[in-house]
Amino acid sequence: MEIRLLVTFEKVAAVLSFTQAAAELKYAQSSVTSQIRALESSLGVQLFDRLGSHIRLTEAGDRLLPYARQIIELSEEARAAVVGTEEPSGTLTVGTMESLTSYRLSPLLELFHHRYPGVRLSMRPTLGDETRQALRQGTYDVGFLMERETEHAGLEVMPLTEEPLALVAAPGHPLAGATVSAVSTADLVREPLLATEPGCAYRDLFEEELNTRSAEPVSFMEFGTIEATKRAAAAGLGIALLPAVTVAEELADGRLVALPWEPPFTLTTQLAWRSGKRLPAHARLFVEQARKLVAEQG
Repeated sequence: MEIRLLVTFEKVAAVLSFTQAAAELKYAQSSVTSQIRALESSLGVQLFDRLGSHIRLTEAGDRLLPYARQIIELSEEARAAVVGTEEPSGTLTVGTMESLTSYRLSPLLELFHHRYPGVRLSMRPTLGDETRQALRQGTYDVGFLMERETEHAGLEVMPLTEEPLALVAAPGHPLAGATVSAVSTADLVREPLLATEPGCAYRDLFEEELNTRSAEPVSFMEFGTIEATKRAAAAGLGIALLPAVTVAEELADGRLVALPWEPPFTLTTQLAWRSGKRLPAHARLFVEQARKLVAEQG
């Protein structure tokens, strides 16, 4: 098995698209297809099921993937050791989420772009369960989580910071009046509720808490992204619970106001990777720089 074929296989397995893999590897799509066929021929097995315009790993592909990743990692370590360069290099597939990528990680991405150009970061937007599963399967090298728990089966976890939450609404909302010193959960179940998609830990925990005070299951008007949810709240369509870091600018300039409600749960932003995985040098550098960045942000 040639390493270049394994690199191509690993990329296709990560993105589940020949077209996207070709673009990221800077190959023609026909080259990616022929390399996968060559690898399948050498192994005598089919690695991907072709389902129209979609593909998925076969059982053989699933079994090969963790070995392919190990071989690629060892190859990169061997090259670095032989060349003797101190410049970090290699590809790092990172599971993340909108609230962190947009509002916490920009300085980290800029640092790697300018100071460590040999490290190729591939950011994959996914949420809790999907991120954890991808880490366990080896599809992601490291992943950011925003969860209540800080221990996850099969993963090593580095807690980075407790993530404050803010319940926000448009200025002039009745629950934000000067005479309102505190808002209860029972007050909230009667209000229009805005949210991102299910799967966000803070949205799911908020829904769970509201349902403890409601005779009927609560419903949300869903907007998919944090930006769309913030705009809807600012327009007076309802209230939303979001990470405080994502609404700091709107709270500062008065487009949104924070309601005096204290969430009965806390979330921790974490960085995780598969238990027993030997992180290569460029991955260890990413983990350390992420830890420093979040610590500096407070």
